[in-house]
Amino acid sequence: MLTVRREKLGSGIKVVHVSDLHKRRFGTDNVRLIKKVRAEKPDIIILSGDLITRSETDFSSAEAVLRGLCETAPVYMIYGNHEQSIHKENKRIFKKMLLRNRQILLKNGCAELVVKGRTLKIYGLLEDYGVYKKNGGYRGLDVIEKKDIDRLLGPCPEGEVLLIAHNPFFGEEYAKWGAKYTFSGHVHGGSVRFFRKALLSPERRFFPKYAKGVYDFGGKKLLVSAGLGKLRLFDPPEIVVYEI
Repeated sequence: MLTVRREKLGSGIKVVHVSDLHKRRFGTDNVRLIKKVRAEKPDIIILSGDLITRSETDFSSAEAVLRGLCETAPVYMIYGNHEQSIHKENKRIFKKMLLRNRQILLKNGCAELVVKGRTLKIYGLLEDYGVYKKNGGYRGLDVIEKKDIDRLLGPCPEGEVLLIAHNPFFGEEYAKWGAKYTFSGHVHGGSVRFFRKALLSPERRFFPKYAKGVYDFGGKKLLVSAGLGKLRLFDPPEIVVYEI
């Protein structure tokens, strides 16, 4: 089952948020996923990381998704922790695959897009890997603060700023930096959900916050997708459609 969650945060621009596909397949070459996104007629598509799994060596299915999405609307993507940690040789193959397609990969960079008379400044955060794993484990992980985002992205500019940041646990800091909307994934909705509560994060932490949904920090929004892949229970794979 592939679900569509809808969030009305404004009006005028439709954004489809896709995250954490990993090895999941929705039909041959993920045709069902592509059709579901295309049916929404988005103005923008956001890929917030982990299009692949670090152990993958065949990226043909991921490429089919990218190709289909790029034929639908402008696609902006970032690396998740799995893209960061794939084997060096596989990373080279993955990068060559990206060069064959039209997505815009943001690695601590910015792109500007005018949609329906509105100028969107879209940033993609490539954070230090120590926020995910350190010394082979999950103890003493690094944290992200506003000063780190300033260091990686520079100060937040004026205007309508969208930030793509794979890890949602630092939502307050993204808001302090100044992003109006931050798109995240990573937590897979908590893998198991009971009474709308997330059970487990990829860092083996119970009851993670910011696992799925819209979170508000003084008017700045953290938008967390439960994603598409990985094992899950009472936590259906989803794409998210936002009106902003």
